[in-house]
Amino acid sequence: MLSVRSVLGQSVPRRLPAILLVAVFTLPGLAPAHPLTFTDTTVVLRADGTFQIDLITDLDALALGVPQDADDAELVATLTAMAPADFNVLIDRLRTLFERRVRLRFDGEPSPFDVDFPDYGTTAALESDIPTLLGLTARLTGTIPAGATDVEFFASRAFSEVNLTVQDEARSITTRAVLERGARSEPFALAGPAKPARMWSTARQYLRLGFAHIVPQGLDHVLFVFGLFLFSTQLRPLVWQVTAFTVAHAVTLSLALYGVVSLPPALVEPLIALSIVYIGVENVMTERLTKRRAAVVFSFGLLHGLGFAGALRTLGLPQQEQFLGLVSFNVGIELGQLAVLTAALSTLGWWRRRGWYRSRLAVPLSLAIAAIGVAWTVDRFFLA
Repeated sequence: MLSVRSVLGQSVPRRLPAILLVAVFTLPGLAPAHPLTFTDTTVVLRADGTFQIDLITDLDALALGVPQDADDAELVATLTAMAPADFNVLIDRLRTLFERRVRLRFDGEPSPFDVDFPDYGTTAALESDIPTLLGLTARLTGTIPAGATDVEFFASRAFSEVNLTVQDEARSITTRAVLERGARSEPFALAGPAKPARMWSTARQYLRLGFAHIVPQGLDHVLFVFGLFLFSTQLRPLVWQVTAFTVAHAVTLSLALYGVVSLPPALVEPLIALSIVYIGVENVMTERLTKRRAAVVFSFGLLHGLGFAGALRTLGLPQQEQFLGLVSFNVGIELGQLAVLTAALSTLGWWRRRGWYRSRLAVPLSLAIAAIGVAWTVDRFFLA
């Protein structure tokens, strides 16, 4: 075993406090627990010529103009404490936000709609597991223009990625899509037979989601992979570790999606943070790859796979899309990991063969990773 002081040498300790302070106080808040959040949106085209759009989102946060991950109880307290006149102004602004940031286009032309918040003042909001005053549903209603041939949905970047369902009641047709933030859906034909979803389009959606679950939205997974990179200057140990991690998270992601295994996020997310702590500390304490290290990395990969599975479960994948979505999402994750490793190699690869690489770069960075992991662990175990 090596002591921290013996591997750091004399010059690095002077820099280390600054590295750790920056890491602990700036990065922990950037890695929310999984899964990814989506704006679940259902567009219902009724046989009587009207439409209804239900968007499920944090209305309290939107009304106050704060991030969606803000503390829900504090939002309720802020809204409750407002004077009635100010509160009514806020509600009007919220309606205006939907009128300006959401579009339902028939034949390319936006259609007007009314905005309502049906959960406000009902038990659906007041007795929700998540504290909320306005509820989680924004309902937009309007009339389908006579003779319209297709319809498109759009929500601005004010909303998270959209998990879109379009239901044509007259023809009993339902179609689904996952839209990037600020993206417009493909046209949905209002007449004729339903067009089957294009396989490449579906695969591309889930591949993109998998990639985004690493870069830029999976900072905890990024740090874990970066910790594997820092462990050795040789390619073979890195390949062994990344392979063990990849195989493991692919296994549990698949098993979790099909309901074979399940653990609550309240347990999985803190353990993922602890895995980052372990990797960072062990990078400092040992220099040689052992079978135990590979086994530990594999075990942590199983945990990370359960974290990945949460993103897919929130989408409620239909049966016919599960296999394609799973494979594409996995490929996206691997591409994200390759992007992390490529960036690390491009940044630090010049110095990996230098004698001082470990003491001046690998060890301080590993300690910073461990410190961030500790902060995330405390946040997820005790502050979530």
